[in-house]
Amino acid sequence: MKNVIDINHRLKKQSKTGSTKRSTSAPVIDMVEKRNEILSQERRQVKRTLLSEFVGAFVLVPRKGLMKVTLYDISENGLAFDLERAAGHFALGEEVAMRVYLNQQTYFPFIVKIQNVRNIDDEDIYRHGSNFVKGTINDQALHHFVKFIETVSASLHGDEGDIVVSNLTR
Repeated sequence: MKNVIDINHRLKKQSKTGSTKRSTSAPVIDMVEKRNEILSQERRQVKRTLLSEFVGAFVLVPRKGLMKVTLYDISENGLAFDLERAAGHFALGEEVAMRVYLNQQTYFPFIVKIQNVRNIDDEDIYRHGSNFVKGTINDQALHHFVKFIETVSASLHGDEGDIVVSNLTR
């Protein structure tokens, strides 16, 4: 016990002088919940990046043909997409034919029903929220596509240019 410092007498002295204040209640912060919220937000950002740069999406506009849209978000029930303001917007409840292109010549079609439309002034777009119309063309392919995007998005990493090979000589 030679190396142990007894602090009991110091604790008693502080409590008598009142220099140590104790609060009767303190807010408890659930760090697990906060961490999960941050991770979820990071995943959504990665997913949105993936969707906007990886997948080509188009809507069929009557009398105009195919028009490129930017996918904003996707889930098992539907997706959100952005359409340039100059192109106009779809009406609430309207069913819209969409195509997702996996390369320049290969796509699968499906139908969505517009649930909400918002004007995003600073981006000069209309953001459309839509639900997938069930029981129509390519239900199975669409389900698996969404699961693929969700699964891949959970483990994506951004390339920061940290691995660069240059000036290789033999």
